[in-house]
Amino acid sequence: MSKKKRREIPRFKTPIIETHCHLDYLQGDQLTETLDKARDVGVEKIITIAVSPDNLDTVKALANSATDIWGTQGIHPHEAEHYDDGVESRIRENLKTDARLLAVGEIGLDYFYDHADRAVQCKVFEQQLQIAVDLQLPVVIHTRDADEDTRAILANFSGRLPNKGVIHSFTSGMKLAQYCLGEGFMLGFNGISTFNRADNVREVIAATPVKQALLETDAPYLTPVPYRGRPNASYYLPFIAEQVAETMQMEVEELLGQVYRNSQTLFFGNA
Repeated sequence: MSKKKRREIPRFKTPIIETHCHLDYLQGDQLTETLDKARDVGVEKIITIAVSPDNLDTVKALANSATDIWGTQGIHPHEAEHYDDGVESRIRENLKTDARLLAVGEIGLDYFYDHADRAVQCKVFEQQLQIAVDLQLPVVIHTRDADEDTRAILANFSGRLPNKGVIHSFTSGMKLAQYCLGEGFMLGFNGISTFNRADNVREVIAATPVKQALLETDAPYLTPVPYRGRPNASYYLPFIAEQVAETMQMEVEELLGQVYRNSQTLFFGNA
């Protein structure tokens, strides 16, 4: 596809919300440059995601460092064995007291890497879903090679998560996609959508109602074509928007308008 050969980042009229990245991986001038370039291509808001006990406070500080940066609080499944009552108390307190922190995440299951015991992952996933129930916040869910257990755990919380959330970087099967969409969750799509071998992801994108789609980068990972091989950044979101629009057979501006409203509704409580 000729669009993928373009080197210049496209600019669109409609602003974009970056719903998932990891700004704490950047330092000093690198962070400043990334933010400036993202703003230049129309990225209006950036949500940076917590993943471990070690970066909860860093993410909180970043979310309070600029008016267009927001954050989350949660423990990634890789770090599940480091979750304890003290960590949970920090997550709850930060979310209750800081309006810049919008959701519980990144939480979930990862059976691809298995960095933590699976039973522990499931328990910690459930504990953090309960935080979202108690605080009435959306969730940001990571799931990889764990479709059945993810569905089973979410089924236990069916009807209890008033603000739902997003299954980020969706690469799971169509069965889980359909279940999550039916439950009212959104699906997050990123640079994987541009990869040559990602037909399975594009199949899910094509089956996803645009009112339940979000755009993200997961930066610094998963850089989209045509910049694959370089560190990812929020300013590459326009390439992802082009691919998702093409797969959904929509005009890019139309897609961006609806996805912007989706992001506002889910994380900021308004459209």
